[in-house]
Amino acid sequence: MRILLVKPKPRLETIISLKPLIFMEPLELGYIAAVVPPGHEVKVLDLRLAEKNQFELFSEKINSFKPDIIGFSAYTHEASIVKQLAALAKKNLENTFVVTGGHHATILPYDYNIPCIDAIVRGEGTRAFGELVGRISEGWEPYGIPDVLFTGDKFESDKVAILPEYPDMAAIPVPRRDLWNYENYSCIWPAEKHTELKTIFPSVALLRTSYGCPMDCSFCVVPRLSGRRHLTRDVNKITDEISSLKPDNVYFCDDETFSNSEHIVKLAEAIKSRRINKRYFAWARSTTVLRKPDIFKLWRDIGLDAVFLGFEAITDATLKSVSKHSTVADNENAHRLMRESGIAVVAGFMVMPDFSEQDFDAMENYIKNMPSAQFNITVCTPSPGSSAWEKEKDSFVCNPFDLHDCMHPLTKTRLPLKLFYERFARLVSVGAAKNPLNSPGNKIPLADLGRVLSAGKKYAESLRNAYNDFPENPENLC
Repeated sequence: MRILLVKPKPRLETIISLKPLIFMEPLELGYIAAVVPPGHEVKVLDLRLAEKNQFELFSEKINSFKPDIIGFSAYTHEASIVKQLAALAKKNLENTFVVTGGHHATILPYDYNIPCIDAIVRGEGTRAFGELVGRISEGWEPYGIPDVLFTGDKFESDKVAILPEYPDMAAIPVPRRDLWNYENYSCIWPAEKHTELKTIFPSVALLRTSYGCPMDCSFCVVPRLSGRRHLTRDVNKITDEISSLKPDNVYFCDDETFSNSEHIVKLAEAIKSRRINKRYFAWARSTTVLRKPDIFKLWRDIGLDAVFLGFEAITDATLKSVSKHSTVADNENAHRLMRESGIAVVAGFMVMPDFSEQDFDAMENYIKNMPSAQFNITVCTPSPGSSAWEKEKDSFVCNPFDLHDCMHPLTKTRLPLKLFYERFARLVSVGAAKNPLNSPGNKIPLADLGRVLSAGKKYAESLRNAYNDFPENPENLC
């Protein structure tokens, strides 16, 4: 059989404008491809690379390849694009079997219960998709596979609220990275210093060392999906995978890389003993940094350049309101410890929909007085399935799927939307001025500097214009 795995191109300019700054490989499709039984032809179509209309490119691809199975994986804000592509697939190839998967399919499978989609794979998806392919290729009935819902008359609505259990980490395959070209994927690499006149946009590989998070932040669904567990992979398998990577820069896409001290120390020692020479970026909590500063120093010695720390807010009251279980002092101390260790910080902050101009002023002033960091500022947008989503969903003022990119408020803003986005864009610009790239002593290629400035300008413009993405008169939403 011929199997085509598809990553759609997003529709929102707030996402598209970030492509020059961060554009990562379609790792989820590599995992799915890895479980396809031998003897079948698998291709990955990353429509985010499309220079032309993605629907035209998709039609050309399916008409030439003629896949027996088409699989889509997408974020919630891309779900409407998946539906359009699925309809196009059925129009061109009536008998092709169309499958969807990913976070949206896992939490909100009813949204994909439409005629042009045949099956919805939920959860991690590797075992389920592999079994689905096996049954279809043998001509057997595909029904009854755990974690797979079928559409139409066979849709089991009583199973929607039952989330799949996460499989044994040992059962997760190594993703097939041979199905795409790494030259197409890169991101701006955070570091305290760039002193060697090398590109700051290296090719980057995504890699998982673990899954899940034991915390319960109100805006995040990961604890619910993982049962508030932190599951780790076998250290030898991780180091084998790292060694096999073509890029020298590795982005650990864990929910929290450093939760398990014993595991992460063993991994560092294994990397060191095997003399693996890579650069690393990972996510952590401020409280983890404070409890385990020596572990981060160990990782710095083997190549850890930066960590993402979710500071989120500038007051303890706001941190408590989202169940962050940290304080502003924790954030500031963690930031200091990282910089003292030579590790750059990507600082995550959230703007609340009910921000006043005084709230924006306060966050601007706070950021201006912070040490240098690469800032990642978003709108507080609860993940589907999170406790905040369940609490706020009756108050959403827009399509919560189409605008779910963490740049669009789903509930009413205190400020008029146009003013909200003017202040949001200004806040992002204040953060950009604090980037370590602006520090003296850096040696950065002129082409890379031009890329940063151009992309930053386009991103700020996309934020200022984001109020136009709302389907109603923006003034009626606040």
